[in-house]
Amino acid sequence: MNFITTKDDLLHSVNIVQKAVSNKTTLPILEGILFKVMDNTIYLMGTDLEIGIKTELPGKINSQGSVVISAKLISELVRKLPDDDVFLELNENYILNIKCLNSEFNIQGQNGNEFPQLPEVHSDKEISINKELFKSMIKETIFSVAKNENIPILTGELIEINDGIIKFVALDGYRLALRQGKINDNIELSEVVPERTLSELYRIASLSTLDSVQISHTKNQILFRLGQTHIVSRLLEGEFMNYNQIIPQNSTTKVKVNVAELLSSCERASLMVRDGKSNLIKMNFINNILEIKSNSEMGTVNEQIDVEIEGESIKIAFNSTYFIDVLKIISDEEILLEFTTSVSPCVIKPNQGSNYTYLILPVRYIDH
Repeated sequence: MNFITTKDDLLHSVNIVQKAVSNKTTLPILEGILFKVMDNTIYLMGTDLEIGIKTELPGKINSQGSVVISAKLISELVRKLPDDDVFLELNENYILNIKCLNSEFNIQGQNGNEFPQLPEVHSDKEISINKELFKSMIKETIFSVAKNENIPILTGELIEINDGIIKFVALDGYRLALRQGKINDNIELSEVVPERTLSELYRIASLSTLDSVQISHTKNQILFRLGQTHIVSRLLEGEFMNYNQIIPQNSTTKVKVNVAELLSSCERASLMVRDGKSNLIKMNFINNILEIKSNSEMGTVNEQIDVEIEGESIKIAFNSTYFIDVLKIISDEEILLEFTTSVSPCVIKPNQGSNYTYLILPVRYIDH
């Protein structure tokens, strides 16, 4: 194997595939990145057997071959190379010689033929989605994915496509996040993708200059393609919760509120209770005023915000972290809060439109 590339291109490709490499594995070869030259193309691959990433590296090819090199070592080395052409040559003992200007390295690698092959995802149905929409759908829902594995299906997000509408849904038993958008494909899809896959996809998409992401899937695998970069992931097995049954369809109280004001007040109120178990803040909606209170051994906080209330007054309490998580990722100036009772979920919607819905379960309200 012998080829020439640039420091910037090599570093970019290494950074992409390294996102699939696991530091905790019983298979040492999975701690490495596969460099493979075949069919006049330079490929880099990384995998932890749950997510695999393959990308193409621009360069001038002199000969074919393959080798697996420590991901940590090659990443650190390339990052510190001079900004110039990089010459890579592999010998018969799997030692990779790397030259760049006056720097030269010899790195012991492993046989590339021993590296696991990435699953092939062959499907005649491919979906195209705008990259910025794709990124926003991940960012605005992923915080609601379950952190523990008591219910494995909730450690991923449901991606659902129907009638040209794509939805991302995440829930953890205490809150639900739903983001939807329009696409031009009428293909149906309903699969649950692991949280880590979506996290890495968000980072990779942020590095890409392309405008769209292509999605295809089989029974057990899903493929996300950004140009010459392929991200293959296993799908989570099981039945995702029927989120439509969880979201209340009616309300007795609707409140229009400024997002920035509500976020600032919640953050200040949470300072007094952040060391507690529930981070409890109390809300009282009455006479077009929202009163926010919190108290602990450290002291008390009282806040008031002007709001527009339609319907009944209500007192309700929440884990401040859950409320703040939602408010931080909403870009709208105003939102609607919908309530039925003090023990029923709060539904957060845009003041105009319907591109997102958030649901937060309250905690028991004790009025002192």
